[in-house]
Amino acid sequence: MTSSNWISRKVGKLMPGKSAGQDAPQAAPDAIKPASSATLADPGQANALTAAPGPAALPSVMESRRSPRSTTERLKATFRQDDEALSPREMRHKLAELQAVVDSQVSEVEGGRRARLLALWYTAATPAQRRDLWLLMSEQFVADPQVIKQAQVEFDAALGTPDQAVAEVNFRRATVSRRRRLLQRFSAFAEGIRFLVDLRAEMLPLLKSDKRLQALDVEMEYMFSTWFDVGFLDLRRISWHSPASLIEKLIKYESVHDIKSWADMKNRLDSDRRCYGFFHPSLPNEPLIFVEVALVDAIASSITPLLDESADAVNLNKATTAIFYSISNTQVGLRGVSFGDSLIKHVVDVLKAEFPHLKTFATLSPIPGFRAWLGKNVATMMTRVDDKTRAELKQALQSNAELTAQLLADSQKSQSLDAKSPVGRFLLQCAAHYLSRELVDGKPTDPVARFHLGNGARIERLNWGADPSIKGMKQSCGMMVNYLYDLKRLDKHRAQLAQGKIPVSREIDSLKL
Repeated sequence: MTSSNWISRKVGKLMPGKSAGQDAPQAAPDAIKPASSATLADPGQANALTAAPGPAALPSVMESRRSPRSTTERLKATFRQDDEALSPREMRHKLAELQAVVDSQVSEVEGGRRARLLALWYTAATPAQRRDLWLLMSEQFVADPQVIKQAQVEFDAALGTPDQAVAEVNFRRATVSRRRRLLQRFSAFAEGIRFLVDLRAEMLPLLKSDKRLQALDVEMEYMFSTWFDVGFLDLRRISWHSPASLIEKLIKYESVHDIKSWADMKNRLDSDRRCYGFFHPSLPNEPLIFVEVALVDAIASSITPLLDESADAVNLNKATTAIFYSISNTQVGLRGVSFGDSLIKHVVDVLKAEFPHLKTFATLSPIPGFRAWLGKNVATMMTRVDDKTRAELKQALQSNAELTAQLLADSQKSQSLDAKSPVGRFLLQCAAHYLSRELVDGKPTDPVARFHLGNGARIERLNWGADPSIKGMKQSCGMMVNYLYDLKRLDKHRAQLAQGKIPVSREIDSLKL
């Protein structure tokens, strides 16, 4: 059998209407074209149209579904496989376009123009096609392993000699992937950074299921940390007189306390309130993060009066305390890039300059992870109480149900309980323990606690019934917490946290079980 006959016969088995044992009509070699959606069905479709594959064929099909092919394998292949969006031919074409973007022979302007053309294709592509482009960017733009190996040898040989510094520089350069240059070229055209931020936001949910994308994600996080350094950001106050399009973004991105109406929004921008956001030159009309502040005469113990649209504005001459009651990140694609600590420090400086009589800077914060943690650990926490407290809890619950299960049920309706009741005090003790004792990798378990404590704040006070909203009850049994920013002790508190000790007030310390 000639090679032409053999190829024709194998291709014929993929065509509809032919069983596995039938020969296909012979075709001339030049009639066989590269696989694409317009020529041959992919193997997954072919198997559904032809007779069941023989024993030898079945394992290879099942294996391909278990282990997706790398882009290197796909670039060398002929046929599309399983749920692959781009055919091998299309993959090769897209790789050539990406390589043209980073071509060292073209200028930054031309490279940016080529990147823009790819971005235009991307906007019209399907999610699966976009994913294939991410895979190419992640797997095909790595640093040259041979260059790295040689640089490592030279660095090892130079240790302790006058050439060590130069060898270190060369080694660092050798380990830089071509992905970095690719991202730089995408950032060169107008809206390029916006494009990359949105691309990463779309990619992030898939990282756990597809580890091949992690290299691209890490590179993007590194580049964003450079491009969005605080030195390049502009702090702006957002007021009721700001453009309506900007205020609409506050409504859209508010993630702590939903803004219910324009009246609600106006209340949050009243004379006794301040709202500030960080802006980047490449996203001039989009706050990257914003904070809402209430100027009051004492540390707030409830969110209700702060959000009360009918409440009178506070006399600014009597305001002694700034309460940070909502901080919202707006760009999912910038996850891992930290703005919050710098934002609070900048806002404190601005407020102190405008209101020299402000003495106290604190938050009124949610405890988003508490209720879920309690559900898993309530039985353990029950073992920490003495027999007298356990008896009081059992009597207060007045139920024959298992005690821990009943406690969880009552925590859902804690708004009707008194903070001094046995159940109320137990829940407060559990919250104090959760915030001040529960650590993961040496850091607070609760994400909001991790943020504020990492900035140098301390846990000041727990507030019972502070957030009666459905969200507040679901997250933290209606409790909220004040984190105090003692400007003279921020560094001391950070040092304590680094040693695994969470800084707390005496009131919180007295609640620990």
